[in-house]
Amino acid sequence: MRRTIIIVHPGGFGDLLLAVPAMRRLRVRYPHHRVVLWAQPEASAFLQACSLVDDWTTLQGMDCAALFGGLQPEHPALKDWLRRCDFAVAWTKDEAGTLAAALTGAGVASMVVQSPFSSTLKSVHQSDRCLESLGEPADDLTMIHRIAVPLTLREAAEAHLRSAGALFHPPVAVIHPGSGSRHKCVQPAVLRSVVDGLEKQGFQPWLLEGPADRATVAAMLPFGSRSPMLLRTLTVPLLAGALSRVELFVGHDSGVSHLAALLGVPTVALFGPTDPRRWAPRGPAVTVLQGKPCRCHSWDAVSGCTEKPCLDLLPGDILAACRSTRSMI
Repeated sequence: MRRTIIIVHPGGFGDLLLAVPAMRRLRVRYPHHRVVLWAQPEASAFLQACSLVDDWTTLQGMDCAALFGGLQPEHPALKDWLRRCDFAVAWTKDEAGTLAAALTGAGVASMVVQSPFSSTLKSVHQSDRCLESLGEPADDLTMIHRIAVPLTLREAAEAHLRSAGALFHPPVAVIHPGSGSRHKCVQPAVLRSVVDGLEKQGFQPWLLEGPADRATVAAMLPFGSRSPMLLRTLTVPLLAGALSRVELFVGHDSGVSHLAALLGVPTVALFGPTDPRRWAPRGPAVTVLQGKPCRCHSWDAVSGCTEKPCLDLLPGDILAACRSTRSMI
């Protein structure tokens, strides 16, 4: 039986994607091991389909909860993975050492248990902080590797979209008007002008609506005379398959923007109160736009800010970024 490498990541979708470069380094460091990911189910299944990991389990299960509580898991597969583990990395807080002790007790030979938010890390970008925790140097941004979406996922996404009436000509531009917080999003009227401008550039715009984006998308639809195609409730594999077929992506500081960038889609990321030096998507063709410097010093201040100068972006500037970003490919 092959020895294992275990990766534990309790963060959200975007945070998990920011750890992909570190996962790749572990693949190189341990070429003969089986890499097992403990993270969100949909994202984990997608990363397995793309051969970035070999197996996965959800952190939402009782066995993983027991491990975080210092107890040993009961599930035979988890016990076996841990018993055969030569190295584990857990990107999470463990100030009391409870998780580290449980991993050692389960048979893990060596480990790093460190949050990428730790003040001891010196790197700025979150991807580089994950790499630093492993003792790896920062990525060479001129040599960014795309995630290759398997043909089966691309075909499944295309069949799903065609059944919903989607066409792939003229070229498609996906606009994601939402994010994890409305405080990170530009005004809907601005994005509607971008949609109209992309149509004039020869694009077929599609709007992407995630689980938390309904109000934002609804606020966009009254603008303009025509409503673009609306993509709703796509699973991560279907979303990745769909994005692999498009020519341009426009979004905010969100997991979907990270996914588009990693897939190699020309990506324009609109930032406001969050710091792009820390959170910008990374890919072969990414442009980050931000308004005036954010004046808020806490998220409570951001939530109470009504002016949002950091999100004061003009449609013309966004459209110019779309043109220049496409030329990078």
